[in-house]
Amino acid sequence: MKKLIIVTIALVSLSFSESSAQVPQSFFEETDSFFNSYVSNGKVDYNAIKTSPELLNSLLEKAKSIDVSPSEVSTYQAFWINAYNLSVIKGVMNNYPLKSPLDKKGFFDKIKYDVGNTSITLNDIENKKLRAVFKKEARFHFVLVCAGLGCPPIINKAYKPTSLEAQLQKQTEIALNNPNFIKVKGNKVQLSQIFEWYKGDFTQDGSEIVYINKFRKEPIPEKAKISYYSYDWRLNSK
Repeated sequence: MKKLIIVTIALVSLSFSESSAQVPQSFFEETDSFFNSYVSNGKVDYNAIKTSPELLNSLLEKAKSIDVSPSEVSTYQAFWINAYNLSVIKGVMNNYPLKSPLDKKGFFDKIKYDVGNTSITLNDIENKKLRAVFKKEARFHFVLVCAGLGCPPIINKAYKPTSLEAQLQKQTEIALNNPNFIKVKGNKVQLSQIFEWYKGDFTQDGSEIVYINKFRKEPIPEKAKISYYSYDWRLNSK
């Protein structure tokens, strides 16, 4: 009887574990469908989402109860990256139409979303759930999309655990080789204010230029004079 009880408990635990693992997977697949339907060329079709908000609302409802441990690195990171991007879109939709996310006071640091078994702001997703936990991972800045045109463009796919490393690498390379994002002229380079605001993330192993050159096809002179151009907060709307 004792052996039967142990076996039963083991089977129940295995079943629960498999069931729990399936919840994030369905979230990733449905998120992929959402971005594929409403995002193209780095722009979001907010008008279409306004007309049919069901999938967005369903995803965020599902995201409320998803609990992923940081020890499951790729799953955790992919979940919170998607949760951030979906919540940004939800924040826009809750105040749509608007010309910029900054038109809504507290958009990033006051308004909270019920995600991952917690009530959390966009800034806290970025800074507490991701940057604080993975301090060496500066590539987050090229996949977290703030709804402004100054941000690296949103993609029409979900970030998934199985492809996350390749996606982080690809989006960082795209951003840092984009002449509109990294503006090089002779011995001068203009960088996005992202590099000014989060300077510490990009200078852990040297200067911003040292970091950028890890991903550049044409390296920037290491002694190039750095300046920062103004962020474009206009809405990334189609």
